[in-house]
Amino acid sequence: MANITQSIDVEVPVTTAYNQWTQLEEFPQFLSFVDTVTQIDDVTNRWVVTIGGVQREFLTKITEQHPDERVAWNSVDGEVDHAGVVTFHRLSDTTTRVTVQLDWNPEGLREKLGAVLGMDDHAVKKELGEFKSFIESRGGETGSWRGDVA
Repeated sequence: MANITQSIDVEVPVTTAYNQWTQLEEFPQFLSFVDTVTQIDDVTNRWVVTIGGVQREFLTKITEQHPDERVAWNSVDGEVDHAGVVTFHRLSDTTTRVTVQLDWNPEGLREKLGAVLGMDDHAVKKELGEFKSFIESRGGETGSWRGDVA
């Protein structure tokens, strides 16, 4: 099992960062490995991703969600076995720290080698940078879902 933790500070209020993160169908705009995310219901999403040239499909279920604080999920079906949580920390009225913790099970030689070399950790850091650029350049979120999942 590979464990990744990365953080980035974004120059938007905590509510803006959180609201944007809840818009999973927008992820392909700033996460290069995400092809599509389809929301099935309030807590279930179908993902299609391409990692290392290999396309994979899987379902995730949001297991915990508290507005402006955290979103946790795990895979429930498909080709990728993982779980994660993203937390939002107010640093000031205009700055938020976004922290992603991801546990995943690399499959195949390429993914296992990439995990050993830290390529997955680097990829998460890079993609958080893309989230930062996306949300800061917009100045606001594309939508929001403020539901609470316990």
